Amino acid sequence: MLIYVLGAASVLVPAVLIPVVATRWVPSARESRAADRLRVAVAGLTEALGRTGAALVVLLAGMAAVVTICWPLGEALSRLEPSVDHPVFDYVHARRVDGWADINSFVTAIGDRYPLKWVTVVAAVGFVLVWRRRRWWIPLVALPSQFVVEQYTQQILALTVDRGHPPTDVGTYPSGGCARVLLTFGTIAVLAGLTWNVPRRGRIAIATALAVLVSVEGYTRIYAEKHWLTDVVGGWIFGALLLGVVVLTVLVAEGRVRPPVRSANAAPVELTSTA
Repeated sequence: MLIYVLGAASVLVPAVLIPVVATRWVPSARESRAADRLRVAVAGLTEALGRTGAALVVLLAGMAAVVTICWPLGEALSRLEPSVDHPVFDYVHARRVDGWADINSFVTAIGDRYPLKWVTVVAAVGFVLVWRRRRWWIPLVALPSQFVVEQYTQQILALTVDRGHPPTDVGTYPSGGCARVLLTFGTIAVLAGLTWNVPRRGRIAIATALAVLVSVEGYTRIYAEKHWLTDVVGGWIFGALLLGVVVLTVLVAEGRVRPPVRSANAAPVELTSTA
């Protein structure tokens, strides 16, 4: 019974949590001093290297930062394997039901590389046609790039955090299925927001749907015995960080990141502190 409750929770928790985060926390983060510093730094890069050069620097630096964060995270999660992963795996394995297992195996395939390749190709072609009178090359480059960036960054982490895999599958840290779903559909959502004037409620609804999809993908990866629980948690964190990098890269290439506008009496935003 608990397994089905957790399945329902994988839908309900993000459906409730994301609107709260989007309403209360995101506006504060957007107006924070750290966000202003980032805008100033990106504006300096853009002035020196142009949009394309600045976007490339942001992408490469962001990938390095994600590896720097997720490498020690993976090592820490590996230590939980005996106390967390094995008990969860044994609990699920002992209570697997064939019909529910078949449903989970079908749903979890959403995160496989093959179907997402086709989603990426179709979306790229569609956005190129819509963007034909503007910087049409951005979606043409962004969508395939997010796929490649996720694959190779995930492989770097899988090699550096050599933690093994469940006895039933070769899935390892971090869960690539969760990250691929988040990267692919998250990039599509951002390009859609840049293409059409989506109202605030619509953006929150899209973010909520994306979070539910990624949460369900994580649940199915565990039930289908493709990943340890901590692989899935790591995949969620890894995917979220990498999506942030890809989104920022797209916004820089599109010229949407501008330095903050301050009043004459406001203190300037400094990139470094003085002694």
